[in-house]
Amino acid sequence: MKIDSIVNGIVLDHITAGKVMEVYEALNLDQMDCSVAIMKNVKSNKMGKKDILKIDNDVEVDVDVLGYIDPNITVTIIRNGKAVEKKKLQLPDKVVNVVKCCNPRCITSIEEGLDHIAILTNKQEHIYRCIYCETKINKKST
Repeated sequence: MKIDSIVNGIVLDHITAGKVMEVYEALNLDQMDCSVAIMKNVKSNKMGKKDILKIDNDVEVDVDVLGYIDPNITVTIIRNGKAVEKKKLQLPDKVVNVVKCCNPRCITSIEEGLDHIAILTNKQEHIYRCIYCETKINKKST
């Protein structure tokens, strides 16, 4: 398998194996008109298996969304064929419109146009809570 190197773009590395399509959908990459390489179950000395996503375009990625999905992701910015910036992600303290509250009585289920806001309440267990009704939103372990 050969995947060309990127001249200007982004590489998302160290994605937990099996989560690359969740990242792809969260970033709406299907709506972009550029080359996107998805590599699943790549051998990794550190992780055993991992997924990698390469975007051959200069785009902004929402690091809060990526951090919520998988805080292990490494974001590398490529310019003129060289890595110019590398970011390690972490769980964001607050996410807006990333996850919806599952409580049918929550005001977010009734009021249209209201932002779905969740705050991190337990970092070890990846637990977020709705700021309106405090319903627990379990973040799957990564």
